[in-house]
Amino acid sequence: MRYVVVSVTKGKAGDFNNKLRKEVYENFSAKSSKLPAHFTIKSPFETDDISKLDNILENFCKNNKITPYKIKGYDHFDDRVIYMKVFMSTQGQTVHNNLIDAMSKINYINFSNHDGKDKIFHVTITSKKIQKNFTDIYEYVKSIPCEFDCFFDNISVFKWEYNTWILHKEYLLK
Repeated sequence: MRYVVVSVTKGKAGDFNNKLRKEVYENFSAKSSKLPAHFTIKSPFETDDISKLDNILENFCKNNKITPYKIKGYDHFDDRVIYMKVFMSTQGQTVHNNLIDAMSKINYINFSNHDGKDKIFHVTITSKKIQKNFTDIYEYVKSIPCEFDCFFDNISVFKWEYNTWILHKEYLLK
């Protein structure tokens, strides 16, 4: 089974991202992830037994607190991805790095530069075949004010089923 680990962006910022992704799709036919608004903790991986990860995440959330982060403005990865910029708090970065350490103990979890401790935190707006329309999409998005106070308050595991991501389990930080 294929899984991904994210932190769902909730509240006004999550609603804003979900609405903006829909607008971008309607105006430019530019698709995005089938996941709700989120920042990625671990990109998709395969396993037949998720129980070890479930145990680690459950224990981790019992011992770690909710931390703040900000979303402000936009950026992009080349002409492939347009995203909302996440400014993780020092406390949030510490919780995230400790989470990466905990998850790294599982043999089927391997972090790369783009999803490990040194990742660029971001909430994607669009990322599917946008090269032809990149400039138009980016100019459109940049014109919309984007500033939110958010909380790193959940770790959510989704599994790929029926050609979409389905929530396996949400773990809440204390």
